[in-house]
Amino acid sequence: MKQKILFSAITFMVMFVAMSCTPKNKITNDVKSDAKINVQLSCVAFYNLENLFDTINQANNDEEFLPNGAIKWNSIKYNSKLKNMSYAISQLGLDYSSVGAALIGVSEIENRMVLEDLVKQPAIADRGYEIVHYDSPDFRGVDVGLLYNPKLFIVTNSKSYRINSPLFRSPTRDQLMVSGYLQGEKIHVIVNHWPSRSGGEEASRPRRNEAAALTRSIADSLFNADAKAKIIIMGDLNDDPFNESCAQVLKAKKNIEDLKDKELYNIFWKTHEKGIGSLAYNDQWNLFDQIIISTPLAKADRKELKYWKSEIFNRPFLTNQEGAYKGTPKRTHSSGVWINGYSDHYPTLIYLVKEAK
Repeated sequence: MKQKILFSAITFMVMFVAMSCTPKNKITNDVKSDAKINVQLSCVAFYNLENLFDTINQANNDEEFLPNGAIKWNSIKYNSKLKNMSYAISQLGLDYSSVGAALIGVSEIENRMVLEDLVKQPAIADRGYEIVHYDSPDFRGVDVGLLYNPKLFIVTNSKSYRINSPLFRSPTRDQLMVSGYLQGEKIHVIVNHWPSRSGGEEASRPRRNEAAALTRSIADSLFNADAKAKIIIMGDLNDDPFNESCAQVLKAKKNIEDLKDKELYNIFWKTHEKGIGSLAYNDQWNLFDQIIISTPLAKADRKELKYWKSEIFNRPFLTNQEGAYKGTPKRTHSSGVWINGYSDHYPTLIYLVKEAK
């Protein structure tokens, strides 16, 4: 499979060949010579796990997800959900790397325990994924978190950021920032789940703008410490790339060539313009599950860690193959009926590459 990679001012036509058990893969330079370039490749992903609740009554609004709750959530359904989600996670990044995703931001998880149960599932147990998670005060009791392969990513710092605003009658999700080393370079990952569109897009817009302002302030603080900070912002933003929260408040740009220092590039803006989305609602595709990167990742020299390509992971096994919702994500429940699916969102992912020494 041939793809174009832009390394500085030189465009290479590349073809991935044999995969090894490490993240290092060979790329063939097919432009003017038979010379080979070795690169290290890393997959970074985000996945809304859609209501990954346990069956235990917690001190939150989890009554719906209890054995005697509205959807009769029980250990059979919970264990099946874990199996399904772990299989989906196991497949992320395998097109180009045999070790799968190095980092996976997740949302709609009830607590740390559900993530601990998830990473122990046979499909991904051998990856040894570790967890960064903080409890947040969200009314529904859902949080964000980060799964990471400690063989590929070394965590140095993490912090949870809370939105304090009179616009919120009830608390929303905290934002998670994790710093660490990927392929020997320091990166910062900000995992989000911005407020929903409950009450309508326009009425709820100010709350997402507040969330975007917090994300932007986190990014700015990282830029103030290091003007060349390599930042990855990911999450279910409950807005599309062109919406006010993303385009104006977060200031994530559509075109990579427009980027200046200390700016952000919205990788999935042009994808959404092609009519491709990560979730469907009322016969319309939205791309809420976004990954946004800072200029140093978007425009780095080929000898540094840099962005290569992106994907909405809309594979057939994650998709309804028949019925009224054919062609859309196969979720856990449909109209209150358990259909033993995955999530109402597709995962999104990016690949980062770096020339190996």
